[in-house]
Amino acid sequence: MKFVDEVIITVQSGCGGKGSVSFRRERFIPKGGPDGGDGGRGGNVVLKAGSRNQTLSRFQHKKHFKAPDGQNGRGKLQAGKDGKDLIIEIPTGTAVRNLETAMLIKDFISPGETFIVAKGGRGGLGNKHFASSTNRAPRFAQSGEPGQHVVLHLELKLLADAGIIGLPNAGKSTLLSILSSATPKIGNYPFTTLSPNLGVVQPPDKASFIIADIPGLIEGAHKGVGLGIRFLRHIERTRLLVHLIDASTIDLQDPLRDYHILRKELSAYRQELLEKPVVVAVNKLDLPGAEKAAETFLSHAENMDVLFISARTGEGVDRLRSKIVELLDRWHAERQKNIF
Repeated sequence: MKFVDEVIITVQSGCGGKGSVSFRRERFIPKGGPDGGDGGRGGNVVLKAGSRNQTLSRFQHKKHFKAPDGQNGRGKLQAGKDGKDLIIEIPTGTAVRNLETAMLIKDFISPGETFIVAKGGRGGLGNKHFASSTNRAPRFAQSGEPGQHVVLHLELKLLADAGIIGLPNAGKSTLLSILSSATPKIGNYPFTTLSPNLGVVQPPDKASFIIADIPGLIEGAHKGVGLGIRFLRHIERTRLLVHLIDASTIDLQDPLRDYHILRKELSAYRQELLEKPVVVAVNKLDLPGAEKAAETFLSHAENMDVLFISARTGEGVDRLRSKIVELLDRWHAERQKNIF
């Protein structure tokens, strides 16, 4: 399935049914009064966060949604049936905005969350409601209210505990496949990963966590260069970041160059991303000359958690997994402290 993380859709709630103009016509009751029933309410359009889909691809081909109208009222005080609510399931992690005003309507961050984005129109009152001492036979009723028409901008931001970021071909997809049960496409060329991949990691005797492989960043990504800002948004919700450095590309004259490129792009996109906990993993230790380059990197790295790994052979991956668990435990402890 193609990964789609941004779409525009149009929703229309149902119109309210018309109230009825009716009078009692029964034998032996020559002067029966008004008995027009009310119209039914139009159906609401409801968005619901689900877990079945991790992409907005279903909205590429169906962009217009309309809830049923309420039925008209009838005689004998019979009210029209309400229109059925239209429930649209979207991936958890989707932010919904009004396209015309750019106002955030709802950010769906928990499965099962629901929100009415377009309320159905109220049904019109039947002529029974307008009878009075001076007008015992009203020959009018209300029309139903129209439904609401809203154009929505849906933007998906993946929900993951940890995000793996790095320059193209740093080995992110390989690392994800080793850490978790995910099976992303893997190749030895830039931009192999054209969409984020999610994997579930199950450490021994610890709760599982979700890790995401974020497509490669390059200089100028925050300006739209390369894959641009298309996937930077998916970093926003992660609790910590794994900066993956390719040991084979470390410049011995400027060993922190790749690290600084990543930090610069994060900062330019959103400054608060720099506040997330970070573990630096220097990858591809199995290649010739990589160990010397990694040691040079470490000698210049100050106040960093740096681990040496080889995603291809599995060397150091267990230590990296344990470090991620440690940082996540620390994050949860800080969060609990702030709550209480």
